[in-house]
Amino acid sequence: MQLSPHFTLEEATFSETATRLGIVNIPNEQQKQNMIFAAQKLEHVRSLLKYPLKINSWFRTEKVNSAIGGAKSSSHLDGHAIDFSCSGFGSPHAVCIYLSQQKIEWDQVILEYNQWTHISFDPKNRKQLLTIFNPQKIYALGIWSKDEYTKKIV
Repeated sequence: MQLSPHFTLEEATFSETATRLGIVNIPNEQQKQNMIFAAQKLEHVRSLLKYPLKINSWFRTEKVNSAIGGAKSSSHLDGHAIDFSCSGFGSPHAVCIYLSQQKIEWDQVILEYNQWTHISFDPKNRKQLLTIFNPQKIYALGIWSKDEYTKKIV
């Protein structure tokens, strides 16, 4: 099923963790509607970045989210959050900085471990910018390089 022109339900529900552990990762109808909403917003992100996005994680059931150590209030649980990379555009840090400067609606943009960008389209639209580099899950407000982050956290 297509969620939007460039994003499918199959890629949005794929999870290596779910596959490895035999966990079914299927959204209910409300979660699917949230994913369609998020996919439309993600299409705008894709057009701004001008390159395809590689989806790392999108929808997660509670079991999948728990298995990966995700936050209990994660927007991945309702289908609003997507972790992605866009190597054609640049590093995850560059993607986060660029998105933070665009006039698009989003709830959170998080630079996670300098490996991917987390974007949430939760209707709260808090405009939160966060960075995380450490396994203790300490988030710093703003988008920071690893050196800048380390100075803020230590």
